[in-house]
Amino acid sequence: MNDPVIAAPALPEVLPPRKRRGPAALFIRRYPNIAVGGFLVSIIIGIAIFAPLLGTIDPTALSPIQRTQPPSETFWFGTDMLGRDVYSRVLYGTRISVTVGLSVALLASMIGLVIGLVSGFIRRLDGIVMRIMDGLMSIPPILLAIALMALSRGSVQNVIIAITITEIPRVSRLVRGVVLTLRERPYVEAAIASGTRLPAIVRRHILPNTLPPLMVQLTFICAQAMIIEAALSFIGAGTPPSIPSWGNIMAEGRALWQVKPYIVFFPAAFLSVTVLAVNLLGDGLRDALDPRLAKRT
Repeated sequence: MNDPVIAAPALPEVLPPRKRRGPAALFIRRYPNIAVGGFLVSIIIGIAIFAPLLGTIDPTALSPIQRTQPPSETFWFGTDMLGRDVYSRVLYGTRISVTVGLSVALLASMIGLVIGLVSGFIRRLDGIVMRIMDGLMSIPPILLAIALMALSRGSVQNVIIAITITEIPRVSRLVRGVVLTLRERPYVEAAIASGTRLPAIVRRHILPNTLPPLMVQLTFICAQAMIIEAALSFIGAGTPPSIPSWGNIMAEGRALWQVKPYIVFFPAAFLSVTVLAVNLLGDGLRDALDPRLAKRT
């Protein structure tokens, strides 16, 4: 009698090892807004820094014989009604927007931080300071900036000062709200009860906790400052016409918008992409710094 044939046990299927993602891929997957926004912002800053090396010419050079030329191999973005190269003017205009945006964000954040800390801790000054801030916030930022620019001559420095004044109240109220919440925490009350001096309490317990929301607000202020600067230049209340800025370029091209739309389109596109990139970066920082909004993977 033949022995029964015993089938050999099936070997388990060997799966290929799972490829591990690198740190960069994990970061992009977890914080896509920071990755995309930071990448675009880096490109914009790079354009602002290296504008002379990107095939540009003098943005103020006049060439009446070449006026209103359409985009071509010679003039990538065309020329305006005075024969100036729109490509060079747009790239050099990036410097103005980046300078104004970053300067306003830094100045408004520092001044607003000081005002918010003082108002949040010194109750006697809180009512007075916040009523002043409320009065400034009741005026639309663009109108307040126009009024401030009407008192001075047009220049990049005056534009920065005017926009900074319009943004300080928002930062101060944000910092004050954080301080009012933190000063009721047990560890702050314990520090006060133990005799710790106020500057030490602010430096150790308050200031570190105000930085995350302040960083997020800084990005939104930067984007808002770029828009206000372009609006001021567009209506002739910002930077002088001799300085190439996106607002000035759009203002000069609006008369030919229907027949030569590229004069307005290119600076408007750069402004839109820059503001979008900064806002994406701000949204990503908010998700990363706020544990309640962070995306877990």
